[in-house]
Amino acid sequence: MLRVQLGGKGRGIVNQQFEEVSIPPSLMTGSSDALFDYIAAELAKFVAQEGSDFKQSPGRQRELGFTFSFPVMQSSIASGTLLRWTKGFSIDDMVGQDVVAELAKAMERQGIDMRIAALVNDTVGTLAGGRYNNKILGTGSNAAYVERAHAIPKWHGLLPKSGEMVINMEWGNFRSSHLPLPDYDHALDTESLNPGEQIYEKVIAGMYLGEIVRRVLCRMTEEAAFFGDTVPPKLKEPFILGTPIMSAMHQDTSPDLKVVASNLKDILEISNTSLKMRKVIVELCNIVATRGARLSAAGVLGILKKMGRDTIKGGEKQKTVIAMDGGLYEHYTEYRECLENTLNELIGEEVSRTIEIEHSNDGSGIGAALLAASHSQYLEMDES
Repeated sequence: MLRVQLGGKGRGIVNQQFEEVSIPPSLMTGSSDALFDYIAAELAKFVAQEGSDFKQSPGRQRELGFTFSFPVMQSSIASGTLLRWTKGFSIDDMVGQDVVAELAKAMERQGIDMRIAALVNDTVGTLAGGRYNNKILGTGSNAAYVERAHAIPKWHGLLPKSGEMVINMEWGNFRSSHLPLPDYDHALDTESLNPGEQIYEKVIAGMYLGEIVRRVLCRMTEEAAFFGDTVPPKLKEPFILGTPIMSAMHQDTSPDLKVVASNLKDILEISNTSLKMRKVIVELCNIVATRGARLSAAGVLGILKKMGRDTIKGGEKQKTVIAMDGGLYEHYTEYRECLENTLNELIGEEVSRTIEIEHSNDGSGIGAALLAASHSQYLEMDES
């Protein structure tokens, strides 16, 4: 949750406050009312803590940009029906419903007087935030870019005045025979809440990397007695090895790999590991992270090719800014560096000098606030 005060042209963001709240796992597979009531209740607490800097003018209704990180069929700036869940969510009664209407009803039940001015996919929000600051990778994975409106065959409405439109690619659902998937990936997909969907996401995104490492370790123990004759019980628990743990082990620089040893003991209840075993685990983390980062870079290259930004035409060196959001890019140093190095390798040194990758911290939230402000019901009044 984020509140943002904009300073107008040239001043950027002059004040912002934010709070992060985790959604309990039970609400990820419960009912839509329970999920949205929880969100609205937390929002009510956040609004109640508002400082004097953010007080509304008398009679003026607050406005909200609603970041919703799942595939929707968006019919207007403030409405959209959920197509399917991703990232471990599975609430059947919500599919096909208008997510804005559901949140609005929950806000009304909580007594919150607030208008939802914009529904924003988190990746589109990151793009908007990045664009605002320049005079998108976390739990799941997605990408958005700006396309020439006349190059969009699916669009049948009026063309925007700018001649451009934001494309939310939902690239996490990409699947191709050219995307190699070992047995570990197939098993992870089959046992997931959304089998057959979000295949690209399942090999590159933060929610899944640690789980892939766990599955490989499990196979190594079953077939080569890596941890002894029996598979440690904790190693059989899906998603017990989160990507932050994998990242910590991968980035362990101590001579005897103490971080690896302590995580194996504390998380998987595996003790008495040799240095040789710990080195193998670090190498496994490196392999899984490298694959994810290089595949992510390939996806970015695909967008650059589509936009014609993968080459320099006629000596014109047009700057391209790629805004990345999410804990995976922010905190997993090896993943981030491998992604950036791979992209430079793919596009070449000359083009890489025209491309800037920036970390857009909570860019999705800031972008949602910007888009809500740009569709405010008070906009014409303020301008007049």
